[in-house]
Amino acid sequence: QVQMVESGGGLVQAGGSLRISCAASGSIFRRDVMGWYRQAPGKQRELVASITRGFITGYVNSVKGRFTISRDNAENTMYLQMNNLKPEDTAVYYCNASPAIGGSWGPGTQVTVSS
Repeated sequence: QVQMVESGGGLVQAGGSLRISCAASGSIFRRDVMGWYRQAPGKQRELVASITRGFITGYVNSVKGRFTISRDNAENTMYLQMNNLKPEDTAVYYCNASPAIGGSWGPGTQVTVSS
């Protein structure tokens, strides 16, 4: 059974930093593209960053220059370094393949940014 487990979220003041992690089991990390998604209250889940097995990265404009995605293919882990956090970054963050695999969502990790 494919599982993702996200960790590392928390409460941080605006301008602060957090690093969140994703551990995956099963065959998910053999997918070429992995991504970090987030869902804020009352909003749809959105893809904010993606990375290929060859470490080519992509970001949504709202986080470009502030977030950095990385992955360790040997350890089946993925990270999101978030700097200069803003209140609008407050959301539950999830990892999954890109495109996402339905039914494989983990519990997510809550990131809350206070102003």
